[in-house]
Amino acid sequence: MLYRDAGRDAMMIHRTERMSLLDVDNLSLSLDGSAILNGLSFDLWEGYVHAIVGPNGAGKSTLAFALMGLDGYRHIDGDIRLDGESIRGLSVDERARRGMTLGWQEPARFEGLPLRRFIACGADGADDETITEAMQQVGLDPARYLGRAVDTTLSGGERKKVELASILAMRPRLVLLDEPDSGIDVDSLHRIHDAIGLLRDAGTTVVLITHSMEVLGWAQHAFLICCGNIVDKGPSDEIVRYFRNKCIPCDHKNAPTLAEMP
Repeated sequence: MLYRDAGRDAMMIHRTERMSLLDVDNLSLSLDGSAILNGLSFDLWEGYVHAIVGPNGAGKSTLAFALMGLDGYRHIDGDIRLDGESIRGLSVDERARRGMTLGWQEPARFEGLPLRRFIACGADGADDETITEAMQQVGLDPARYLGRAVDTTLSGGERKKVELASILAMRPRLVLLDEPDSGIDVDSLHRIHDAIGLLRDAGTTVVLITHSMEVLGWAQHAFLICCGNIVDKGPSDEIVRYFRNKCIPCDHKNAPTLAEMP
């Protein structure tokens, strides 16, 4: 089977006790002399779906890149701890080996790389059964897609599904999904929503980086970020109300307007 048997009772214990998987302590980051993140402190609970929400330019993707330790985003002040142990000095590969992964807003293309091999590489040599099951769960017909390359012949929505299938097969402990609804159709959006539920039920901690009210509604808990600061945090339905009502008069250049509200 693709997913480990976490058990409903165990999951309820995790969610009741709110066991912290990742702790961020006073995280600050400047790029090209400009402060982008300003002393952020929060923790991500194991087995939950979290959202980091805010207008474009608020620092959401920068935060995801810093958590993942991408080149150019590792010179931080403060600390990031996984299972209570600092990962500040670890490379992307080392963080990945500890169970962290990142889903890109614009998934990469790899000319000539077959989809089967792409998923197997990310999932440490997953077998055909695991790959096939992951593809089916995101709505990709293995008979049509297994032999195709992860290149420009795939649409943006198809590449999103391929990347998510790779993550499902990977079984990460923590996944950061940057704008998971970017550039996809309604059917793909439903598939991504369902796949996030599968990850959650398997015990994966999911972080949705988004400015979408709909995607925010998928989360159990959310952080509202603006201008590199955490403005509010709490259950996602409370943050939806804050984002809808209190963000409107904000002077941020990308603040949502009434016309954009559902």
